[in-house]
Amino acid sequence: MAEKIIALAGNPNVGKSTLFNALTGLKQHTGNWTGKTVSSAFGKYTYSNEEYTLVDLPGTYSLLVSSKEEAQARNFLLENRLDAVVVVVDATCLERNLNLVLQILEITNKVVVCVNLLDEAAKKKIEVNIKQLSQYLGVPVVGMCAKNGKGIKQLKEAVTNIIQDKAKMSPIKIEYSKEIENSISNLLPIFDNLDISLKLKRYYALRLLENDDYIKNKFTAHNSQLSAVLTELTQTDNKESIRDSIVNAIMKKCEYIFKKSVTLHNPNYNMRDRKIDKILTSKLTGIPIMLLLLALIFWITIVGANYPSQWLSQLFDWLGGVITDALKYINTPPVIVSLLMDGIYKTTAWVVAVMLPPMAIFFPLFTLLEDLGYLPRIAFNMDSMFKRANCHGKQCLTMCMGIGCNACGVTGCRIIDSPRERLIAIITNSFMPCNGRFPAIIAIITVFFASAAAAPFTSLLTALILMLVILLGVFVTMGVSKLLSLTLLKGESSSFTLELPPYRSPQIGKIIVRSILDRTLFVLGRAVVVAAPAGLIIWLLANIKVGNTALISYATNFLDPFARILGMDGIILAAFILGFPANEIVIPIMIMLYTNTGVLTDTDSLSQMFSLFTANGWTVTTALCVIVFYLMHFPCSTTCISIYKETKSLKWTLVSFFTPLLCGFLLCFIISTVSNIFF
Repeated sequence: MAEKIIALAGNPNVGKSTLFNALTGLKQHTGNWTGKTVSSAFGKYTYSNEEYTLVDLPGTYSLLVSSKEEAQARNFLLENRLDAVVVVVDATCLERNLNLVLQILEITNKVVVCVNLLDEAAKKKIEVNIKQLSQYLGVPVVGMCAKNGKGIKQLKEAVTNIIQDKAKMSPIKIEYSKEIENSISNLLPIFDNLDISLKLKRYYALRLLENDDYIKNKFTAHNSQLSAVLTELTQTDNKESIRDSIVNAIMKKCEYIFKKSVTLHNPNYNMRDRKIDKILTSKLTGIPIMLLLLALIFWITIVGANYPSQWLSQLFDWLGGVITDALKYINTPPVIVSLLMDGIYKTTAWVVAVMLPPMAIFFPLFTLLEDLGYLPRIAFNMDSMFKRANCHGKQCLTMCMGIGCNACGVTGCRIIDSPRERLIAIITNSFMPCNGRFPAIIAIITVFFASAAAAPFTSLLTALILMLVILLGVFVTMGVSKLLSLTLLKGESSSFTLELPPYRSPQIGKIIVRSILDRTLFVLGRAVVVAAPAGLIIWLLANIKVGNTALISYATNFLDPFARILGMDGIILAAFILGFPANEIVIPIMIMLYTNTGVLTDTDSLSQMFSLFTANGWTVTTALCVIVFYLMHFPCSTTCISIYKETKSLKWTLVSFFTPLLCGFLLCFIISTVSNIFF
């Protein structure tokens, strides 16, 4: 028997992806901001010996298409043969969620409504009468708590019944104004020759009244006569008033059903959230609190990562010794041993030891803020700044993703609807220092700027200076975004809907699993893949000599005059170029070149690194220029690949490559020039 196809729809933050995971067993990531599920995910489940395919549609508030998510969800419902649609709603904000339910009921009768988060509704003393709600909607309604698996069996049974026509119910029909109803009646004859339901004909007519381009093109592409009829019937100057009338009719029906089906035993149930939001989203306190929280996260990451990094380094040193002895035991040629161990192995081991501990701390802490519902508040606080830069408020969220990994940040730009603003976010994402750049920036800050502080305050001062570096990245992002919006990507900032979800108790176990599997291991895997071949190339350049000079020395000597203008030297610039595969290996390359060892080398302590750098001409100006260039230089190879995959354009990939690089050159030149004049 053919498998059944079920669409899973719902607003963002209603637990739709959690329900998807519970039904199919797939680990679909759940995010606490709008548009997390940008592309449809597929999964299967079995019930009563029948196989069902579940399609997780993008989270959307409406089908009155004004965003990419709404268009994707609406078009999927129209273009596919679906056996049923499960609409997930949040029991704590049912009135708003019913809007989507009623719109989907205009497309199909095969709907099951899943009222999720009943446990949270109970805490807020919100009572949802499931039976009453089902009667008013005219479709099956199932109450549940997806995260605990409660109601899963009842939902599966309801879906089976609706598919087999065992649920004898009459779905609600929305009556619009007489003007709209008459216009719908006039348009219905156009669809007489189509083998579709009257409900769907009515839906198409309603959308045609709004001059919906997708619907018009659907029917006029191969029918010039029909095109002429539609042009005449849908010619109107009051498209906005028609849409407003449609929206008002739907909202009035939502309000009526809500009042009949829901009892608020505590009308001030959301007062706590409002009081918290008055502080966290206040113009006076919102941004300072945000900065303090981020500084706290960085401080915990800095302090917590030190010892695990040392332990991993010692472990890899011991393991490297074992492997080296084994290679020598089987008479492996010395040059091959050096290439494998001093080149490939050392580079990979360094990347893992440096990256893993801070990621294993940073990502869970950042995911904790996400799970609490705080990330949308950050976007809310920053929205006005992005509007002044003529870019999208959601860009703030992609920047936050970029702090973990710029490649993740670039991919996350899919949540931005406007192609112009999406490109701006992609091009500027590299101005946010990723996790691969943090260890080096932190080390330089510590030894050159924070070491003078008393021991207990060194880490705190380092975290505060790191926050200033990140703020510099934010301001440069704003400036470059504004410049792009006035030149290459002209346009005004678009509006968007940003939901501030209720504050929820974090699920610690899921936070750890999600942050480790979805983020830490993903980024670490990317780093290892590029670190191994990079180690091979670096070893070859450092050990192949022409005369008595290594190939890499020719490169550093060639780059040195230009690098001096930027406040650095040829070795520093060469290290950044060779670090293109992974930012984590830039400092080890510098140490290798300064010590002339021919292999990636670590120092025993930060003080030893400080002594090495100062012995090779580093000053405070050099350190400052290196930090700035770490913040603003070309994105790494993985990020460049992600940019090309997202834009499908070599032009925009090159723009994304050179934009931060030119900014870094300019700012380093200014710092160096000012230093030479006044110091």
